[in-house]
Amino acid sequence: MIGVSDANKEVVRHWVEDIANAKDLHACDRLIATEYTEHAAMPFGRPAPGRVPGPATVRQTAQLMNSMFPDLTYTIDAMIAEDAMVALRVTARGTHLGPIGGVIPATGRTFVSIQSHWFRVEDGKLAEHWVTRDDLTTMLQLGVIHPPEPSRAVPDAEHSERPGRAP
Repeated sequence: MIGVSDANKEVVRHWVEDIANAKDLHACDRLIATEYTEHAAMPFGRPAPGRVPGPATVRQTAQLMNSMFPDLTYTIDAMIAEDAMVALRVTARGTHLGPIGGVIPATGRTFVSIQSHWFRVEDGKLAEHWVTRDDLTTMLQLGVIHPPEPSRAVPDAEHSERPGRAP
């Protein structure tokens, strides 16, 4: 007999396999609750939308992600569940072929980064979502941002003055 936590993990697994990886947007109707709360902030500081119409919002988010990264896939690295809550760690991979947020033009570069997603499952459907993404790693790999250059004038640690020490 499958327990509640295991059944909820299967719903989340189908979110990854069907919606994210297979790009089956019809699965949103099967997997997402009508009343859905999205806690994930959108790119560029746009706040999380909060309570939204579930299937339509998840479908719209998936379409947006697919337009930016048509080959985006998630690999489940770990998944745990307790009662209605399911947490998973995924490795995201994709190629930047469409504009990000209408601001950053496609670079054609690939990325690999880690994300953590948390879901609350209610009556066999996803009802609430939180995510933590490693956007810094993604933007560095895409060449959208660049790490700072090392300073050429780095003082020699042995000869630099430190408070409380004699020169």
